[in-house]
Amino acid sequence: MSEEKQQTFAKAETEQQQKQEGKTPNVVTAALVFFIAAVLVASLGIILFKYSAALLSILPILILIAILLFIAAKFEPLVKLKEYQRAVVFRFGKFNRVSGPGWFFIIPFIESYNIVDLRVQTVDIPPQEVITKGNIEVKVDAVIYMRVGSAEEDVVKSVVKVEDYKKAAQLYVGSTLRDIAGDLTLAELIANIDKINEKLKQKLQLVSQDWGVKVDAVEIKDIQIPKEVLDAMHAEKAAEQRKLARMEEAKAHMAEIQAVKEAAKGLDEKALLYYYIRALEKMSTGKATTIIFPLEVTKLASILSSAVGKATSQPKIEELILKEKDSIANLLGKKFAESLAEVAKEEKKTKKKKTKKKKSSRKR
Repeated sequence: MSEEKQQTFAKAETEQQQKQEGKTPNVVTAALVFFIAAVLVASLGIILFKYSAALLSILPILILIAILLFIAAKFEPLVKLKEYQRAVVFRFGKFNRVSGPGWFFIIPFIESYNIVDLRVQTVDIPPQEVITKGNIEVKVDAVIYMRVGSAEEDVVKSVVKVEDYKKAAQLYVGSTLRDIAGDLTLAELIANIDKINEKLKQKLQLVSQDWGVKVDAVEIKDIQIPKEVLDAMHAEKAAEQRKLARMEEAKAHMAEIQAVKEAAKGLDEKALLYYYIRALEKMSTGKATTIIFPLEVTKLASILSSAVGKATSQPKIEELILKEKDSIANLLGKKFAESLAEVAKEEKKTKKKKTKKKKSSRKR
């Protein structure tokens, strides 16, 4: 325990010494500062005592210089304007001149000035709640691009004729926008945004001429439509699209029917009836019990007419029968289709033989 106490006491003494060493520089610094201050005060006293008469003679000048320096620091009589800035200067409250760009001088306590920015100013119109002709409430957001004219007269008007031309333009466009939207339906409002923008610009330009302000553009940025109205519009548009799709489908179907009719004109009715009867004869020689009514000739004509309509050139009736064998089987039965195909093949062979005979007779 004695060793631990000795270590503790030694540590405490070390810390105390460090603190005293750390305080020593501070004491020296304070003493040095006090000495310098005392020397300066003593020197100033000697100067005042020795040159008091000379100082009293220039004291008014020193006081005047001090006052001028105070005024210069407080009121900034020398003002610098940038290229896009102008200053409307008032003397005793009355308009005196337009200064700038560059440096210009203001007489303190006598003259005051207002700085005017000639750059294009963007004035945002808060979303306006408007009710359209169809009693639909929407929010319309717009923006104005305007600037003060560069002519001296316009610069003066922007300060003298209106307190805040941006605020005035904002309120005017908001009220005008509500009036215009109230005379239009929602569809008309959306469809005629460009015309509304131009109308707002013209109306604002007429008013802002007295403010010395030029209006570059007024634009509607956004139209916020209630979700219920938007859903109804989408449903109406979808129904219209479905209606148009059905109309186009009907037109295509009519065109197809017309094409079949036109193609059917190319079929020889007598030849078709001949093949039909021959097929019935073949079926009657077999064991088939299927009965084909005369009305089926119309169906057969329809199948072959469709095939003619799809063909790039006018095919022969035998080729059509062989090509559309499966379609004929589905509609009139497999047995009838096979019999009709056999008749077509036989006729095809017969026609080939006749063609060969004609060619051989011509050679002779």
